[in-house]
Amino acid sequence: MTSVLPAPRPAGEALPVQQLVRTENGERLHSLLWRADAGWRMISSAVLGGGIGERSWILNAQVPHGYRRTDPDRHLADLAREAGAHGAGVGLMTAADVSRHVHAHGGGVQTSVTAGLEVRGWAASPAEGTLRPAAPGTINIVATIPVALSDAALVNAVATATEAKVQGLLEAGYDCSGTPTDAVCIAAWSPRPGEEVHAFAGPRSVWGARLARAVHHAVRSAASK
Repeated sequence: MTSVLPAPRPAGEALPVQQLVRTENGERLHSLLWRADAGWRMISSAVLGGGIGERSWILNAQVPHGYRRTDPDRHLADLAREAGAHGAGVGLMTAADVSRHVHAHGGGVQTSVTAGLEVRGWAASPAEGTLRPAAPGTINIVATIPVALSDAALVNAVATATEAKVQGLLEAGYDCSGTPTDAVCIAAWSPRPGEEVHAFAGPRSVWGARLARAVHHAVRSAASK
């Protein structure tokens, strides 16, 4: 019997990204769309496609300042469908101009950051929380790691990216830990039989260190613009 081997991994190449432009209520808005082949697993805090699972695209969409729609997940799904994205995906939004995104890479890790910093502060605050999210100002982080990660390592990667984000903000001169609506998406390979699954992605692990350096550089650069 002949066995069919899976296609080779892309050797650390970044997911292809497409820059899109649309007009909404008379305003020219930009989006970034990454299309992933089968075999990518993602973790995200995004309003659309959040959690852990197989995903085939990532959309980072600019929305108007003062965004008031109460169905952002449906809005993002519509934008992705109009752009030709199919299947399950991750949708992030921001009021920042995503055409000014900053890309950083190292050791196979690829990172893209968009930074809107009009509304910012420290995570631990005496103010009461709200049931509804704040209007999107938002630092959005999208990163790809060309290895298979365990569920725990994916969670670890989110923590590592967040720590690196704060470090980048402080070095850019911002006295804050972020904005109320920051979001992150980490894409890694889905495990294959016999393939190593990395159990750690903290800042001192091999892949966590690469992720931290890329996110730190991209956030610092984006925040300094």
